[in-house]
Amino acid sequence: MYEGEAIRSPYARLGDWVQAMPAELRQMKQAEAEALFRRIGITFAVYGEGGDPDRLIPFDMFPRVFSGAEWARLERGIKQRARALNAFLVDVYGRGEIVRAGRIPAHLVYRNEAYEKAVSGFVPPKGVYSHIVGIDLVRTGPDEFFVLEDNCRTPSGVSYMLENREIMMRMFPELFRENRIEPVDQYPELLRRTLASVAPVKCDREPTVVILTPGHFNSAYYEHSFLADLMGVELVEGQDLFVEGEFVWMRTTEGPKRVDVIYRRIDDAFLDPLCFRPESMLGVPGLMDVYRSGGVSICSAPGAGVADDKAVYTYVPEMVRFYLGEEPILNNVPTWKCGQAEDLKYVLAHLPELVVKEVHGSGGYGMLVGPKASSEEVERFRARILDDPGNYIAQPTLALSTTPTFVAEGVAPRHVDLRPYCLVGERIELVPGGLTRVALKEGSLVVNSSQGGGVKDTWVLAE
Repeated sequence: MYEGEAIRSPYARLGDWVQAMPAELRQMKQAEAEALFRRIGITFAVYGEGGDPDRLIPFDMFPRVFSGAEWARLERGIKQRARALNAFLVDVYGRGEIVRAGRIPAHLVYRNEAYEKAVSGFVPPKGVYSHIVGIDLVRTGPDEFFVLEDNCRTPSGVSYMLENREIMMRMFPELFRENRIEPVDQYPELLRRTLASVAPVKCDREPTVVILTPGHFNSAYYEHSFLADLMGVELVEGQDLFVEGEFVWMRTTEGPKRVDVIYRRIDDAFLDPLCFRPESMLGVPGLMDVYRSGGVSICSAPGAGVADDKAVYTYVPEMVRFYLGEEPILNNVPTWKCGQAEDLKYVLAHLPELVVKEVHGSGGYGMLVGPKASSEEVERFRARILDDPGNYIAQPTLALSTTPTFVAEGVAPRHVDLRPYCLVGERIELVPGGLTRVALKEGSLVVNSSQGGGVKDTWVLAE
């Protein structure tokens, strides 16, 4: 498909498809895909750069393909990691056995800005803190996958996973007739079932589930409304809910309706002005009292963010061993913690070779890709690290695998990552696929949409 790269067997059946699509047809199909995205309203927001902040996410029509055997191993590793992360959260809001055992430093947990003292001692229904775990993975070889980071709060992007598939099926139905591709369209039903399975102890009927959004100005608002529609649940803002007695109620045209499970898409700090930020207009006053008394479930639970801190990330393999008594199926990327003297010394000596990230950073911001940076950028970042070493970790620049991608000249290799979405409730489930993000700029390793990346459909072949 492109010269100089070995084509892996899962892609073998796509060769004829590429050959049968001349440049003019490909351009026409690309325009059709963009028109569909625009009509549906799939945009993402980029603030602070001027112009229209709502942009169309670039979509690459060349799917990413996994064999069934490859996916089976990934699925085992993802579920294992999700179990360990939830065991860690229950532990650190309880007895803190992993800290007492000296397996993770106390300050990384209890002084972490994501650690919520307001839920210390409280165990949420089914012992689940993180109900939707988005685990970002990269591939470096035929059988080598590494976890880049864990997203335990409100990982976004699942709407792209679903819409990428929908658009590919509309544009290329013959591909789905000729290839046995595992479906992903059951995700909304699995999500609804997962949320209902963690209804609070005081719920004695079919749970009422809602999605709590900050509103239409939020960058992921499309996804909030999209999921609410597919799940058949109400999309609400803080002003639509109120606390009375031991429960949370939703204002409706037919009068108040009790709410049992809130899939929140707002940060902890804004959930309840009586418990967190008093100036918040997005949350529900008194919500945390009802939550702690077993009157409502909040998914993912307040405080779950302490598990996806980039410094805590370095200890997840230890969590797997400590809580599950197993060896990790998926490995972390080797990581240096700049808050430790020896690690800091190494990082400063090798800065042009490393990728450096802020501990609390996201979206591709606040990071240095050493091999791609100028000497001036490296030195500026060196000063930032020295100013606050504990705020940074560093990782080697991995030799990321590439997937075939449509570019102006035809088909070329581009770097990708993968975010599968693991649902944790009464059961642990994930659909066969995820969000593949692609670095569309040649040689780039940054896949974030806010930094010029795009998305593509992710196939798992049935076997």
